[in-house]
Amino acid sequence: MNSSLIIGSRGSKLALWQAEHVQSQLRATDPELTIRIEIIKTTGDVKTDPLMVIGGKGVFTKELEDALLDGRIDLAVHSLKDLPTILPDNLTIAAICRREDPRDALILRDSRTISSLRDLPDGGIVGTSSQRRLAQLKAICRRIIVKDLRGNVDTRLRKLDEGQYDALILASAGLRRLGLSERINFAIPTSEMLPAVGQGAIAIETRTDNVEAIAASGRLQHDETSVACLAERAVLRSLGGGCQLPIAAHAVVQEKTLRLEALVASPDGARVVRGAMSGSAEDPDQLGARLADNLRADGAEAILQESF
Repeated sequence: MNSSLIIGSRGSKLALWQAEHVQSQLRATDPELTIRIEIIKTTGDVKTDPLMVIGGKGVFTKELEDALLDGRIDLAVHSLKDLPTILPDNLTIAAICRREDPRDALILRDSRTISSLRDLPDGGIVGTSSQRRLAQLKAICRRIIVKDLRGNVDTRLRKLDEGQYDALILASAGLRRLGLSERINFAIPTSEMLPAVGQGAIAIETRTDNVEAIAASGRLQHDETSVACLAERAVLRSLGGGCQLPIAAHAVVQEKTLRLEALVASPDGARVVRGAMSGSAEDPDQLGARLADNLRADGAEAILQESF
């Protein structure tokens, strides 16, 4: 009898692209594996309020995790940046797939060329629903107007083209996966805007007792991406933050060395505490926790205390 797995996914174009990508990759490793995708609506899909209002991290994952726990699905495919750093009991990340471009992308309504966020005109309206992006943008461009933006990628681009915004900031990875890389006017360097923890990476979550799902998913694990993302997630977990706070981190593996950068900012961008640290790729959790401690000592603790 052929083995079979059910993948749970949100219903957006990007979520389905990711689920179908995982499905294709799993089939490539085992052609006899039967896999189907089940669409599950999450709180973040149904409610249109700002993420800070409806709960931040977890609003795009809870219903998928519930479906895992009650056995309706075997795998949940997530954008890793949406997945809380502390998982429910009996669930585990079985694989973190190869990362796409982790940078944020600036999409402009006009065709101007820019080489820095500092080139944005005073008074321009920039759309984002991310506190992390808002704070870092305001730290660079104090006179920019930031306006909340929700909806799938197509909806956001339509609002831009209709003139509701002068620019948007979206994840480069999502645009590239949807074949929309030509809409990227400027891939924002990490020196100007650190990305969200895990941005650009796909995570496969399953039950700890689902041996078949763990074995199948494990074949899609990309070690360098996993090590980098584990360090980033350790920073966020140690700081106790989620989507509600402007916390960012980005790590890269170079040979056996792990280079990690992170920041904590006040919501208005007036205060930014940023740090970096290198260490062994053998222990990403320890490196992330150490950098979080350094950030707290350098002033992040005061920002965090005011924000909670």
